[in-house]
Amino acid sequence: MPPPAAVSVRQQRLPSPALRHFAWGVLVYFIAVILWGGMVRATGSGAGCGDHWPLCNGTMLQHSPRLDTMIEFTHRITSGLSFFSAVGLMIWTLAGTVRGHLARAAAIAVVLFTLVEAILGALLVKLGLTAQSHSPLRAPYLALHLTNTLLLLAALTLASHLLGRKQGFTSTTIRLEAPIGAIAVIFVVLVVGVTGSLAALGDTLFPATSLGAAFTQEFSRTSGWLVRWRWTHPAVALFACLFLAWLLVKALRTKAHWNNRGLVGLVVLLLGVQYALGLMDVLMLAPTWLQIAHLLGADVLWSALVVLAARVTLEPL
Repeated sequence: MPPPAAVSVRQQRLPSPALRHFAWGVLVYFIAVILWGGMVRATGSGAGCGDHWPLCNGTMLQHSPRLDTMIEFTHRITSGLSFFSAVGLMIWTLAGTVRGHLARAAAIAVVLFTLVEAILGALLVKLGLTAQSHSPLRAPYLALHLTNTLLLLAALTLASHLLGRKQGFTSTTIRLEAPIGAIAVIFVVLVVGVTGSLAALGDTLFPATSLGAAFTQEFSRTSGWLVRWRWTHPAVALFACLFLAWLLVKALRTKAHWNNRGLVGLVVLLLGVQYALGLMDVLMLAPTWLQIAHLLGADVLWSALVVLAARVTLEPL
């Protein structure tokens, strides 16, 4: 009897195209929910429902709601729907894949990270770490929140990618290639995202009236540490290029199973767009629409990097 790695693809039950499309659709929906969450922060609408959770101002129906209430309540509704879509993806993945399929573990992780996301969102409201709150807990809490969000997106992206594989999708049909390097890249990019969220929080809480005033804030001893440490985001982003260069070169050299040239080109394009948006963010004093565009680019880039890292690391036998 041949080993599992030798079993042909035809003998294995591949996920249906509908399941694969659903997984990518859920990923797109989650990114939309994250963008709306960025809108909540950028507009200071986090306290739009008061300190009530999951109800909004103690009720389900809002009569003559304020704009901040509509923004926050919409985010709560879409976030709730995201949990049901994550559970649906997990159930469908467990039912539609063979035992040992790596997408199963990724789909289960999606549900777990979504539950943590809901808990963190509830605590955000109950602890009053919203709107214009200057609590010292807000920055580390936001860093924790975004870390979980990025891990959630990574798990969802990985599940979607693995469901689309025709080879190397079970633990017995892959070999690990340079996992430490890939993990280092993902970790550094995650740090870039966290420092970016803290920089955005600083822009929201301490808006500048001009570019000169923004630089003055960063070097003033009277400014809060969120403002004085805004430089860490572009500095870490530039440092991350060294790690990204390794991943891109590694991906181009991995030709046995994947043609990564298109994906590498996409990552390079997204990197250029992100650096351009970051520069515009500084020069234009971080308007809301530009913050959301920058966040969208970051989420898409993160997902592309997760797929590229999976192709490099999880090589089919």
